[in-house]
Amino acid sequence: MNLVVQGPALGRMDLEDFVALARPSALERLGEHAARLRDAHPHDGIAGLCDQHQLDFAWIPAGRRFRDLKLVAMDMDSTLITIECIDEIGGMLGIKDRIAAITASAMRGEIDYPESLRQRVALLAGLEEAALERVYQEKLRLSPGAETLVAACRRQGIHLLLVSGGFTFFTEKLKIRLGLDETLSNVLEIERGRLTGRVIGRIVDAGAKAERFREVARQLGASHEQTVAVGDGANDLLMMAEAGTSVAYRAKPVVRAQASCAISHNGLDAILNLFEA
Repeated sequence: MNLVVQGPALGRMDLEDFVALARPSALERLGEHAARLRDAHPHDGIAGLCDQHQLDFAWIPAGRRFRDLKLVAMDMDSTLITIECIDEIGGMLGIKDRIAAITASAMRGEIDYPESLRQRVALLAGLEEAALERVYQEKLRLSPGAETLVAACRRQGIHLLLVSGGFTFFTEKLKIRLGLDETLSNVLEIERGRLTGRVIGRIVDAGAKAERFREVARQLGASHEQTVAVGDGANDLLMMAEAGTSVAYRAKPVVRAQASCAISHNGLDAILNLFEA
């Protein structure tokens, strides 16, 4: 296995401590803020050393190449973008904290996701549709490194799938803006220019995300090792379990515990360093 270590602090460090613990066959610098230790040996001290210096680390099978990937799937809220859209929509009604509390509980896996979404959307009944555009323009920001990761995928012809328990209003705008291949998300019911407080059709929950991931991987003829899934919340776990490499991005503890690796101190472009050229 290769050990990839990365983070801003790495530029100020030598790697003697990592070499002593992991005993790699070779050490490669991957730019100023990342390094790969080839044929490294697991050691309990590596996690503590990374915590001390706020570094991310990942154990990646040797030979995994970025150019060999066929599918990269990402969650939207708090993954591809920095916000939870439904919380910000609630802010337009002055109930952001109330909705955010339900969102946080769902992302930790404490309550059923479809039920949590119904509860939150019901609180939005009567809001003008124009408020969604305000959230997009005023609040929505891409996560650090998102554009770099997406551009690298597009250069290599890697299929980009955005799967979200959020809403088509936002996923479709991001699809056009970033050149994503396809999206899956929920449809808010709107009548006479106002939200009704209901969602149309099947709710995109953990099962729906995983199902779509499997379908796209099969259509692409992608092997397990040629797929990546990135998420932050409990409703991403089933999808992430389907992927050859699962990345917990600035994620809840339950997600970090089950993912292949976690990125907590870097941007999304740190995913590029996990793979060999």
